[in-house]
Amino acid sequence: MGARTAAGGPVLVVGSGFVGTETARRLAGEGRAVTLASRGRPASPPEAYGAGWTALDATDPAACARVVAEVRPRAVVLVHGPSDVTWCEAHPVEAARAHAAATASFAALPGLDRLVMISTDNVFDGVAPVCVEESPTAPANAYGAAKLRAEELLLARAVSPATVLRVSLVYGHEPADAGKWLNFFASCAHRLLRGEPVEAPDDQWTTPVPVADVAAVTALLLRPGAAVPELLHLGGPERVSRAGWAREIARALGVPEELVRPVPRASGRYASRPENTCLASTRLGAMPGMEAVALRGVAAAARELAGAFGRG
Repeated sequence: MGARTAAGGPVLVVGSGFVGTETARRLAGEGRAVTLASRGRPASPPEAYGAGWTALDATDPAACARVVAEVRPRAVVLVHGPSDVTWCEAHPVEAARAHAAATASFAALPGLDRLVMISTDNVFDGVAPVCVEESPTAPANAYGAAKLRAEELLLARAVSPATVLRVSLVYGHEPADAGKWLNFFASCAHRLLRGEPVEAPDDQWTTPVPVADVAAVTALLLRPGAAVPELLHLGGPERVSRAGWAREIARALGVPEELVRPVPRASGRYASRPENTCLASTRLGAMPGMEAVALRGVAAAARELAGAFGRG
């Protein structure tokens, strides 16, 4: 368990994947007592950055109640459930069940300062180039449908203040041997550095956001006394195709851009993604503290991340 005490009280982060781990790291760095909860122990030991870990099957209400009794959190961040869009498309029932079950269990928790669920841009059909919080939802795939149902459950049933934070495509450094599917940036970077070609859609657009920026905004939402809307969007400042982004990654790594091969999204694993997965916000900028969060564009972030991949 997390051993620190800090203003704002303990935080439980449900899900120890890419976003959950970075969120826990950020919160621990701010002095919060943080516990990660997941089925398996995280690849990166939470103790190394001042957090704790406990085993949890988030689809089991009794297990959720046990962990809450142990941790006694003042805030909960839900980053649970399968997030591989392709896997969810092949297993829609399992995906929906996993996202809904954990959401229902934690929505019933009284006395929290804040309950935040990280959601997705896939709740939209991708017809509009960019979507804001007021845009009508229409999931284009099973993952988006599962997350939208979880959003609705949370906001309808939460007995503590709750916020859904929809994020666009999240990226950052991950080692090549992470033992899972990698985020788009990391996958491209490792292949490019090995001199391997990268096929990337030139007709699938996103507003990618670094994982560190997602963690920073999430931490902001958990500040004691913060007035937070029920729904917020977080996307990066630039709308870019995956092919264009991959070329930007190649430039930052100093490898030939010709290794990037533009392809139609329908020809590969991105076929189930909407044409546009781009988010903007009409609300986030008004949040106190957001002036200190400088959301990074793809070129600047690529240059910063190049060093983590052995370049730059």
